[in-house]
Amino acid sequence: MMQQGRQVDQRERKHSERQGEGSSPAGRGVSDEQIQEGECSSRAGKVTREGEEAQVNRLVSSIHAVMATTAGVIVVSSCRGNVINDRHWLATYFVIWYGVPYMTYDIFAMYLSHYHRFRVKGHEEYKQHSLRTINSFVRREFLLVLHHIALLTILLPVTLFFRRDQGDFFIGCLFLTELSTPFVSLGKILIQLSLQDLWLHKANGGMVLLTFFICRIALFPYMYWMYGHHYGIPLYSVPFHLPLSANLGNSCILAPQVYWFVLLCRKGYRLYQRSRRPDSSPVAAVTDNSKDD
Repeated sequence: MMQQGRQVDQRERKHSERQGEGSSPAGRGVSDEQIQEGECSSRAGKVTREGEEAQVNRLVSSIHAVMATTAGVIVVSSCRGNVINDRHWLATYFVIWYGVPYMTYDIFAMYLSHYHRFRVKGHEEYKQHSLRTINSFVRREFLLVLHHIALLTILLPVTLFFRRDQGDFFIGCLFLTELSTPFVSLGKILIQLSLQDLWLHKANGGMVLLTFFICRIALFPYMYWMYGHHYGIPLYSVPFHLPLSANLGNSCILAPQVYWFVLLCRKGYRLYQRSRRPDSSPVAAVTDNSKDD
C-alpha cells in the first residue's frame, strides 16, 4: 500500500511538472507581448512629448514674431519723415530686452529638439549630451545657426554701438522680417496634425510665400530705395554710397533668406503637383512633408 501511495505521488508530481512546462511558454509569450507593448507605448510617449515640445517652441516663435512685427510697424511709421535721424526707443530696447534673449533661447531650443529627435530614433551617440551631438546639430542646421549667430554678432553691435543714434527706421524694417514666422509655424503644426489636405494649409502656404518674399527679400531693395530717396540718389548708386560693412551685413542677412525662399517655392510646387494626382495618398504627403520640414 505504501509503494502504491508513493507511485501515485510520483505520478501527480510528474503531471504537475508537465502542466507547468506546458503553461510556461504561454506565460513567457504573454510577458514578451506585454514587454513589446510597453516599449511601443514608451516610444509613442516620447514621440508625443517631442511633438508637444516642438509645438510649444513654434508657439513661442510665433509670439516673438508678432511682438517684433508690431514693434517694427511702430518704429517704421514713426520714423518715415526722416529715415536717418528720426528716433524711437523701441529700435534699441526691443533688441536688448527681447531680440537677444529670444535668439539665444531659439538656438538652445533647436538643439534640444534635434537631440531628442535623434534620441527617440535610437542613435547610440544621443544617449547623453556631448560635443559630438552639438557638432551634428551644427552641421545639420548650419544655415539656421549661422543666421542666428549673424543676428547676435551683427545686428546687436550695430544697434548698440555703431549707428551713432541714426537709422531707427531701418532697424524697424528688420523687425518686419519676422512677419512670415507665424505662418511657417502654423504650416508645420498642420502637417504634424495630419491636416495638410485642408484648404487652410493651402491658404497658409500662399501666405508663407507672400509674406516671406515681401518682408524678407523685397524689403532690402525697399530699404536701399528709401535711403536713396532721402539723399536724392538713384537706387543703383546706393550700394556705392554706403560703407562696405553695411553692404556685407545686408548680404549676410539676405543670402539665407533667398535660399530658404527657393526651398519654399520648390516645396509648394511639389505639393501642387501632388494635389493634382488622383492616386496621391495622405500618408505619402505626411512622409514627404516630414522630411522637408
